[in-house]
Amino acid sequence: MLEQYSPSLLAYVGDAVYELLVRTQMAAAGPRRIKEIHQDAVEKVKAEHQARVIKTLFSQLSQDEKDIVRRGRNTKSAPPKNASVQEYRLSTGFEALLGYLYLKGHELRLKEIFNLSEEVE
Repeated sequence: MLEQYSPSLLAYVGDAVYELLVRTQMAAAGPRRIKEIHQDAVEKVKAEHQARVIKTLFSQLSQDEKDIVRRGRNTKSAPPKNASVQEYRLSTGFEALLGYLYLKGHELRLKEIFNLSEEVE
């Protein structure tokens, strides 16, 4: 059934999931000023970083996961001013994957991909 969800909807959910995971991980790292946490979180959730993550992790995905990324990447949308079209589309694919895994209830795989994403500079 989830395969029938639009890639835009999957990316919408994935964006929220990724931001929550990033914020949770930063909060768990210890007390810091909210402004510092916010600035660090923005760096991680922006399209440029997400594009690097999915480029790095793509070969480690299952065929189904790659298909979800491709569907998300091929979604027609206008990128924000601070991202190239390629970066934005790749980041949309990454977010679609996270949304898919979350809605599918694959929490272990979601956490595994998030942990791998933390290794990408």
